[in-house]
Amino acid sequence: GKFQDKVPFLVHIADLKLPVHDVRDAANVIIEAASEHAPMLDLTRLPGFVRTSFKSGRALLLVDGFDELTPEGQHAVSEFLKLLIQEYPEATIVTTGSFENLDGLLALGFAPLALNSWSAHRNAEFVRQWGELWTQYVSLESWSQSGPEQVEPLLLNTWLSSQNNGLTPLELTLKVWGAYAGDSLGPHVLEAIATHIRRLAPSNTPLAALEALAMQVVLNSQPIFDPRSARAWVRSFETVDELPEVEEQPEDAELEEKSTKKKKTQKKLAPSASSGLLGKMASSGLLIAHQNNRMRFAHGVIGGYLAGRALSGYNASETVLNQPDWSGRTLSLRYLAAHGDVSRILTTMLGWSRLPMHRPLLNAARWLRDAPREAPWRGKLMAALAELMQTDGLPMALRGQAMAAFALSNDPSAAALFRQFMNSLSFELVQLCALGAGVMQDGKSLSALEGILSAPSLAARRAACLALVAIGTNESLEIVARTLLNADEDLRRAAAEALANDHGEGHAMLKDGATLTDILLRRAVVYGLARVGEDWSLETIQKMQIDDDQWVVRNSAAEMLESMSTPELRAPRKLKAPSATPWLIEFAGKQGVGISPGSSATDVLINALKSEIADERLAAVAYLKLTPTEGIVNQIYQTMYKDDPELREAAYGALWEIGASGIKLPDPAQFGAR
Repeated sequence: GKFQDKVPFLVHIADLKLPVHDVRDAANVIIEAASEHAPMLDLTRLPGFVRTSFKSGRALLLVDGFDELTPEGQHAVSEFLKLLIQEYPEATIVTTGSFENLDGLLALGFAPLALNSWSAHRNAEFVRQWGELWTQYVSLESWSQSGPEQVEPLLLNTWLSSQNNGLTPLELTLKVWGAYAGDSLGPHVLEAIATHIRRLAPSNTPLAALEALAMQVVLNSQPIFDPRSARAWVRSFETVDELPEVEEQPEDAELEEKSTKKKKTQKKLAPSASSGLLGKMASSGLLIAHQNNRMRFAHGVIGGYLAGRALSGYNASETVLNQPDWSGRTLSLRYLAAHGDVSRILTTMLGWSRLPMHRPLLNAARWLRDAPREAPWRGKLMAALAELMQTDGLPMALRGQAMAAFALSNDPSAAALFRQFMNSLSFELVQLCALGAGVMQDGKSLSALEGILSAPSLAARRAACLALVAIGTNESLEIVARTLLNADEDLRRAAAEALANDHGEGHAMLKDGATLTDILLRRAVVYGLARVGEDWSLETIQKMQIDDDQWVVRNSAAEMLESMSTPELRAPRKLKAPSATPWLIEFAGKQGVGISPGSSATDVLINALKSEIADERLAAVAYLKLTPTEGIVNQIYQTMYKDDPELREAAYGALWEIGASGIKLPDPAQFGAR
């Protein structure tokens, strides 16, 4: 797309020498990191090339690892990016982020975007391609032929394509790898991670050594650590031949004196990262060695898994619990819950959890998927999530996280809970539970979902269509097909758009629907085909725009083609200054005031937040979140508890961004909110 002519610079934060000492040219940090990997002949030309790329706006800086850092470490990176943006405002910067913390980024103008999870179709395609490549290349290797007998890929792929609900791409990769390599320790995702750690671990290295290192990384809040410190953490596991050589003391007094003088004139050298047990871990790929004598685990999940296992045998979990939010803390507690009893930890976290974010509760909710079903704390956690999900008046973005926790837990009781709540009089709760039933592919909920198709809430009916297609049985797809043929105009469109998610029968129904005589059906199919987004669907819409004999169908096709050709219209955009924003200038004029250049226009924006025009209220939230004083947070709280659903969600999103920026959000009760 628009970035194809950019010059990409990919760096990991572990390779950046921070904090910046020479604030006059922040690009020196990038030049120094790039110099470590540049060919010798290019070193003299590299500084000019980097500076020219950044000055011209052609630079695309990709900063990896920000999501791995503690808030303190993130602050140093944010300060560097601030200097870089000030000097090179035309450069494009993309970095990673964690849900818990985005320290300083949002104030610099970064827009947070969530990564889309892989669909069932994408998962199946990944498994198929893995099988083809494995058969073509890996299975021919001598080590592979001497191992377990190869299983027919079709059989493996059929098995691998099931029970992938909620798996990340990393977890799916490790599951598929273990199945094809024949070295998997078991079918559970935890066993897939353990299998990969065993692959990467140096031979004859005890698992306890890896766990001890990972636990110390988390306890010391050092995701990027100095090998000299780490060597002390694992010294008890080093064998004699792995220990750094110690210089023998000379016996002769005169030699000892000469040796002492010589040592004073020599620079003391620390043991290199390539020596000892740490060196073996780096060579095997378990650890990554960076310049400036720094190391880290190859992946945060590997470090978190090992740390969680270690914490289950030590009385150190309270130390982790009392740390600020960061990804290492979140992952280690998650895998601790999978291997030990976290009842006391959960009680503490639920005591901390409160509106508007309920972050401790939702962090604990991530434990459900991997923890044992008989864990004594599960009931207490699920009760708290059920209460949050049922509370009317709260943002759907918040209640939806509780629903997602139930759905991704893969607990049969969660599906039963969704079926029960689908009889509720709250259509927001019905909508959430319909989506949850779809995520869990709960075949027992078909009658309840079919009943929701007659509900007065269009949002609930759309959710039911999506759920029925996600369940994907013949019976559920037939219900959606009948809806597409016989329902009202809005519900037909919802059914067509839902069928776009099914690459088999769903796409076939849309193809057939484009040729039928029913005008409303063909018009609905246009919207479904637009969601498919493949070449054949685009060609079908183009044909309908030209050939269809009804103008209403042709107009819908033209509308969708225009929308598909300008996807950038939905991308986040940098806000203009208040004094250069037409709608705000017009609003201020109606109030009898002006907006001077450089002014934050806070008073005008607060008045706009109370406007009777919905678009003005929504636009005001986008500006007010950039200056989160106590008074503005109060106004956003009041907005979040009003009856306008769209404004409520916008206010919640603004509060999330403020909290993720490192600002502690006060209790809503402090301002008289619920």
